[in-house]
Amino acid sequence: MNFYAVKAIYLFELARTWRTLLQSIATPVISTSLYFVVFGSAIGSSMTQVQGVSYGAFIVPGLIMLALLTESISNASFGIYMPKYSGSIYELLSAPVSYVEILFGYVGAAATKSIILGLIILLTARCFVSFEIAHPVWMLAFLVLTALTFSLFGFIIGVWADGWEKLQIVPALIVTPLTFLGGAFYSISMLPPAWQTVTLFNPVVYLISVFRWSFFGVADVNVALSLAMILGFLLLCLLAVGFIFKTGYRLKS
Repeated sequence: MNFYAVKAIYLFELARTWRTLLQSIATPVISTSLYFVVFGSAIGSSMTQVQGVSYGAFIVPGLIMLALLTESISNASFGIYMPKYSGSIYELLSAPVSYVEILFGYVGAAATKSIILGLIILLTARCFVSFEIAHPVWMLAFLVLTALTFSLFGFIIGVWADGWEKLQIVPALIVTPLTFLGGAFYSISMLPPAWQTVTLFNPVVYLISVFRWSFFGVADVNVALSLAMILGFLLLCLLAVGFIFKTGYRLKS
């Protein structure tokens, strides 16, 4: 393992974050804060508790997950797409750097940025609502696991995309709607039975459910099943990345 190469890619990607703090950190934090103001303070003040938790606190895990998913995908996809777009990817591929080291550098940096953002949003939420974290170790574990998984997914999208528009299709038209419909602002137990069954086909439900469990000890879906879904998606992403590296799909052409 060439740790110097991993470190170089990792630090280069992180440096881009510090150069674009307004876009990378400030914008998602401000957007999430507006959700807290509108849903947590304005609407939440007129709502009863959800599963024994105040509504303002109840939406905290969902909002963190919304930012985490979109930023993980965006950071990783943009990170690998830019070298393809500029042509510098060929210099990277011809260097004495393995595919695994490239993956560690890009995905590690994207996941790190998303984790930092998630923690900042968690601290920001404290300014609007009061809550306690029932399982802080599990919360951090799910935060890291989700960031890594969806950074891998974003890496795949960045390799697949052959235009700027395609970089936005999955986050904007698929992930964000699935997050809103996955219980970010409500418990799926509040839905009619038929819609509860339909909602279980939404993979984001399991992410939000297990993350909310780490905060409040309540979940819409069995925790073990949710963890299995996350690990299963992580495995699928690893298999897809393995195929990309084995065939050179859209990396060498």
